[in-house]
Amino acid sequence: MLSPAFVEFRDALAQVPFIARIEDQNDYERALELMDQLVDDYDANKLLIEILSVSIERWEDLAAEFSDFNAAVAETDQGIAVLKTLMAQHDLGVADLPELGSKGNVSKILNGAEGKKLTRKHMEALGKRFGVPPALFF
Repeated sequence: MLSPAFVEFRDALAQVPFIARIEDQNDYERALELMDQLVDDYDANKLLIEILSVSIERWEDLAAEFSDFNAAVAETDQGIAVLKTLMAQHDLGVADLPELGSKGNVSKILNGAEGKKLTRKHMEALGKRFGVPPALFF
């Protein structure tokens, strides 16, 4: 026999099943709305946030509406994505990264020009500059 706490949990979950599994766009929107509310008191809602975030992530990974975005992300060089994010956060342009060489070289690296990638030396220099582990650029 189930304990009263499990019965209460089951009954509560039946009222908001999207917490465990999002079935459609409406569920997804409700889940995002709830997440916005939950993060306002993260410490009190941590376990529920963890469960809901898995449900949201699963939906975003599998929903047709995200397929183009997910494909683009999968093709993106993660090191370059990190670098572009850091550049945006620090308001830097191609001329502001002497660690990568000339403006032209920086532009080629950022745009994935043939044969132009971040080297280990670049990653170490960028890690030192931004105070992050060089492994973020791999």
